[in-house]
Amino acid sequence: MKAVVIGSGVAGLASAIRLRCQGLEVHVFEANAYPGGKLSEFSLDGYRFDAGPSLFTLPYLVDDLFKLAGKNPRDYFNYQRMEVCCQYFYEDGTQLTAFADRKKLAEEIERKFGVSPKTVNDYLEQSEETYQSAGKIFLENSLHKLSTWLTWPVAKALSKIHRYGIFTTMNKLNEKRLQHPKLVQLFNRYATYNGSNPYQAPGILTSIPHLEFSIGTYLPKGGMHAITLALYKLAVNLGVRFSFDQQVSKIRNSNNRVTGVEVHKQFVFADVVVCNMDAYYAYRKLMPTVKAPERILKQERSSSALIFYWGINHSFLELDLHNIFFSSEYEKEFQHIFELKSVYNDPTVYLNITSKYEPTDAPNGKENWFVMVNVPANVGQEWETIISQTRQNVIAKLSRLLKMDIATLIEVEDILDPRSIDLKTSSYQGSLYGTSSNNPFAAFLRHKNFSSQFDNLFFCGGSVHPGGGIPLCLLSGKIVGELVGEKFKV
Repeated sequence: MKAVVIGSGVAGLASAIRLRCQGLEVHVFEANAYPGGKLSEFSLDGYRFDAGPSLFTLPYLVDDLFKLAGKNPRDYFNYQRMEVCCQYFYEDGTQLTAFADRKKLAEEIERKFGVSPKTVNDYLEQSEETYQSAGKIFLENSLHKLSTWLTWPVAKALSKIHRYGIFTTMNKLNEKRLQHPKLVQLFNRYATYNGSNPYQAPGILTSIPHLEFSIGTYLPKGGMHAITLALYKLAVNLGVRFSFDQQVSKIRNSNNRVTGVEVHKQFVFADVVVCNMDAYYAYRKLMPTVKAPERILKQERSSSALIFYWGINHSFLELDLHNIFFSSEYEKEFQHIFELKSVYNDPTVYLNITSKYEPTDAPNGKENWFVMVNVPANVGQEWETIISQTRQNVIAKLSRLLKMDIATLIEVEDILDPRSIDLKTSSYQGSLYGTSSNNPFAAFLRHKNFSSQFDNLFFCGGSVHPGGGIPLCLLSGKIVGELVGEKFKV
């Protein structure tokens, strides 16, 4: 059987590897000149930057692909577990080190916030239970197949659904369990991991901290882009064929099947087509005459990002791989993003510095700063004005909290905004995670991993189930592999 995969983002790579391991001939078409989609890199005057995702959790999902292919993951890919998940900075000068070790974390929180270790441990235990009992089940299986719902683990999870906070917001659940406003803000932040608003998103998202504080955060040797390079190398070694700078313009269909794709007006036959393109564009551009699931496509989009890549002529001892500088008005920040479609004048700033652990990523004594602010998806805002104002606000905030004039330290700069995210990765409106999770049933309203109209068309990537981010994209590839295997008995 012949399979075509549209797009070589991490989900496309995972799908290609899984289909190849099932014996299919796999041909991946990529519009860009490189694999990886958002998970790419670039260099600028001696500084190396990961262009997109900067947080790595659930590394076993990458390792599983190599094991599936009968390879040793360590021959392709290595990583280290971080002792510190993140450094947090507040406007009043408070600084908290979020240790990966639960005991150290609880002691640090008690020392800085006066919150008892029991409160912290109880919260993280509940986070783990929610993830293991519900989150893991629903993330690793198709929610759109009856067989998923006819299993004992799902029935058991549904019997406890009242405990998972689905019918309350993440913020309300955190306020109830954590009480201290700074700690509530810290754990509300995890809503941004899928581009959502903690004041609207369901409380089940409190399962996300478990990924960091129980399983851990990791850094691949060579930076985040090493994930792309390893998966691409594995795919090539398995015999997957790649065509770069080759944009698919159409998915052809006949009756209830797709027959292949068009690339530069040339038809390529396929028994199976896997689309790693944003579902919105898949229908609007590749299948414009096919009846689209309008209700799904018109859902609220997730947040996007404004990223400043700065080469900094200084080394800051107080900073680590991951750093957060919180807004003093967190709820207002999210109101601006999701209601006003603008950027608050005091945004929370995320700062990633891989040169802390990969010294060759920056010249000696200097640092490569990946500086990100959560922003709304692109709906036609005046981005040049927003970028200029936000840049000033970010520099002022970092200078204030780090007690140094950051503007004078910037040697090189590049910028990524929602428009360029859309252009480079075909993510509609530049949204990073497809649709937001700002309602209790968001997980069930994401696009399916298979087509209802064509029995050999499948979907993977951040715009479909189970969602965006490296782990979920890898899981979408796993689900697609299972669906193809089940459908065609390969």
